[in-house]
Amino acid sequence: MSNAFGRKMSRTNSAGIAEPGRDRLWFLRMAEDPFWTVKVSDPARFRNAVRGFDEENARDPNMEIVDGASVPRELAYARRLTDWVMKLAPSASEELRLAARCQHLGRWLVPRNSYEMTRAGYLRWRSDLKVFHARNAGEILRQVGYIEEVVHRVEELNLKKNFPDDPEARILEDALCLVFLQYQLAELASRTGEEKIINALRKSWKKMTPAARAEALRLPFGPREKSLLEQALAGDSHGG
Repeated sequence: MSNAFGRKMSRTNSAGIAEPGRDRLWFLRMAEDPFWTVKVSDPARFRNAVRGFDEENARDPNMEIVDGASVPRELAYARRLTDWVMKLAPSASEELRLAARCQHLGRWLVPRNSYEMTRAGYLRWRSDLKVFHARNAGEILRQVGYIEEVVHRVEELNLKKNFPDDPEARILEDALCLVFLQYQLAELASRTGEEKIINALRKSWKKMTPAARAEALRLPFGPREKSLLEQALAGDSHGG
């Protein structure tokens, strides 16, 4: 059976990538998801770009359990970031949706331990990662036929060039912070000193808009994570 664009409908394999012609529910889910249905310049090209990002992230050897299934970590991350962007901005632009889906593209290829294990090394790693992600995403976007104006805009968002003045960069940063709070805080808190976590929470909170802070306060934190956030906000004049 073919979809509205004349392509066979797909199901996802164990890595979460679409496989041709087996699961009819896959296209039905896609047809109901604003990420896919909000207007884009060329639906087939948009799908091909997202497929390219997802196939690359599906190569991540680091796995994470999501809804009982083992999923490549960066593939799960891209989907979570996409979900938050669409929740914060249901009519997100094509460029913002693309930037969300490729934000950490191929991150496992540049491990933290390939840089000095110092603060300076960490900052260099983060800076180089942004360029690495933006460059690789740009290659995929060009391959599927996007013009340079779109490629540049996606790279601009990935590099956070105009944050916080760029409204879309703010949405993307909000989504990044919310993914951290919802999915990464508990694990990080289990292996990191309390003072360091509280400092990280304060930094994230200062970058977030009031709308994102409201979403964060509705997250179902565990007792320890809730306590850490409360401590961070109690000592942060930007907490309200």
